[in-house]
Amino acid sequence: MASLSWRYHSLVCAVVPQVPDLICAYGRDGARTRSAHPLQLHLALGPNLRPELDKRCRAHLKRTNKSYRIDETYIRIKGQDRYLYRAVDSTGQTIDFLLAAKRDAAAAKRFFRKMLLDPANPQPRVINVDKNRAYPAAVEELKVEGTLRRRCRLRQCKYLNNVVEQDHRVSKKRVWLARGYQSFASAWRTLQGIEAVHMIRKGRARWVGKGDPLAQLQFIDGLFGLTI
Repeated sequence: MASLSWRYHSLVCAVVPQVPDLICAYGRDGARTRSAHPLQLHLALGPNLRPELDKRCRAHLKRTNKSYRIDETYIRIKGQDRYLYRAVDSTGQTIDFLLAAKRDAAAAKRFFRKMLLDPANPQPRVINVDKNRAYPAAVEELKVEGTLRRRCRLRQCKYLNNVVEQDHRVSKKRVWLARGYQSFASAWRTLQGIEAVHMIRKGRARWVGKGDPLAQLQFIDGLFGLTI
């Protein structure tokens, strides 16, 4: 990795932390080597490939359980707070995510609709949220329009959201390593890559183990028709 600039290497680590080590450790024939594969690095860094990774991996995701835990965390973009909505199930598997400019009922409804209309996500049995007053209004509107089934229960209990609050740490750490964002669009593209890789690393992709980083990298390669 010595031929790469320090900033380039830092950005690789920020988006796909296991890629540099794996690229250094394995060659095309599986033997250990110290050479880097530029295609893999561009896959990790390319601004147009981050959203594409999120889009392509969706068809390969395993279904989560029906107990949803939803929370939002702030992201600093050009000196202003923006909000990353995230949902995980009771086991910690990522369900979906959305970056929004505001923390209100309209943003919550937009996130719920994105999450519920994705065929990879089952209709929830229960949705656990914090005391944010925007969530009950959004849920009621979605039930009226038929996007969310009537029998789904909304539960406002903060301690049950510990699993999603702990899961925020990964995204926040990668955001910190990226040294901030200068536009909403660039932040959203980067977050799509971060969250997609985080889903894969947690084992939500079919036939890709949580503790198998080489298989995870091969899965990403396969999405783009590449080999290592």
